[in-house]
Amino acid sequence: MKPSLIKRAKNFLRTTLLGGLAAILPLALVIILFKWIGSLIQRYLEPLVNLIETDTRLKLIILYILAFIAVLFLFFLIGLLITTRMGRFFNNVLEEKYLLKIPGYKIARDTVMQFFGKNRSFFNEVVLVDIFASGTLMTGFITDDKGEYITVFVPTGPNPTSGNIYHVTRDRITKTTAPVEAGMQSIISCGSGSSEIFACKIPG
Repeated sequence: MKPSLIKRAKNFLRTTLLGGLAAILPLALVIILFKWIGSLIQRYLEPLVNLIETDTRLKLIILYILAFIAVLFLFFLIGLLITTRMGRFFNNVLEEKYLLKIPGYKIARDTVMQFFGKNRSFFNEVVLVDIFASGTLMTGFITDDKGEYITVFVPTGPNPTSGNIYHVTRDRITKTTAPVEAGMQSIISCGSGSSEIFACKIPG
């Protein structure tokens, strides 16, 4: 095998592996954090649940449900806290001194903020794009529409943090009036709810 082919093969493997890691890392970190906090809360809730006179299996289900609700409530309280001036100050200090030093934290934070926070301006609108002029439509989001070509990000379901970027001519795009939230929900649920997007197609 020629050296150039070996080099290209190595670059391809490295790029592919790193791309896969970058795509799955934010979701994995969220799951690990959720599970870790949930297990801590379960330790405190278990003695209370054991006071309920019922079979072991039902106690376990109740424990899991209560722990899940408690974790969501904890996240809500933290989110509520950092909306205050004092909360934002402590959050910034915590991030700068500790959290940003954790591998993958910044990727996970930025991903969550970009997809579900206030900084979603780079997703202008939901579109249906025919990338290869084959008649097969993909759900995508316009990220740039200022030149001859339209730039579209097409996420891969069910993880919207990974996907492909395409630069296509305008005739490949079918615009819709569907909200960004509807497009994201369709991606996360592996296409469920796509009928709402098709119902919002703009005739053209």
